[in-house]
Amino acid sequence: MPTEIVIEAEDRPGMMASLGELLGEARVNITAAAAFTYDGRGFLHFVVQEADRAMQALQDGGWQVVGVQEVLSISLDDRPGELGRFARRLADAGINITSLYIAGGRAGDKELVVAVDDLHKARRDL
Repeated sequence: MPTEIVIEAEDRPGMMASLGELLGEARVNITAAAAFTYDGRGFLHFVVQEADRAMQALQDGGWQVVGVQEVLSISLDDRPGELGRFARRLADAGINITSLYIAGGRAGDKELVVAVDDLHKARRDL
């Protein structure tokens, strides 16, 4: 199951390199990622399949994990308006999107990774 792991760290050169190396050494493949900084802090979001291995490596490395949650992997047609239609379906069902990543695309499709506030309901309603 794809899992989003959010790490808070100091905003300085080399943080992404260190995390990438750590997860690579643990044989954890990153399927989507995003990084944001605010007020001297970095917030690094990784989506992985091997969540247990990733969490163990991060714990052993002393990293501050601030969030872990299973996420949806969705394939949408690669055409204007598809994201809006998908997001509207969730909104109309009362489901809030908390993170969204484009994880790639192929043959006219876009692969999205979506974190929501009610995973069970999203799976049921989609």
